[in-house]
Amino acid sequence: MAKGMTKSQVLATLAETTGHSRKDVTALVEAMVDLAYKETKKSGEFTIHGLGKLVKKNRAARMGRNPATGQEIKIPAKTVVKFRVSKAAKDAIL
Repeated sequence: MAKGMTKSQVLATLAETTGHSRKDVTALVEAMVDLAYKETKKSGEFTIHGLGKLVKKNRAARMGRNPATGQEIKIPAKTVVKFRVSKAAKDAIL
């Protein structure tokens, strides 16, 4: 199975493609990631047009089952982060 690109490879490719220095590209990518985290935490979602959306969701409490013993257990409510792929990304890839 083929592995994806490493962070270093992504940054090098972006720097080469855009003609900017690797240092500038690294700063831009890190700033965008920080913005995505802050905005998702604050407003509950962050959209990268053409790629997808980070969404913060509340998952309700539910009953589950311990697979080792078969005993029913209560799974508490919690907040999770999901990524929804945009239609444009699906169409371009699939």
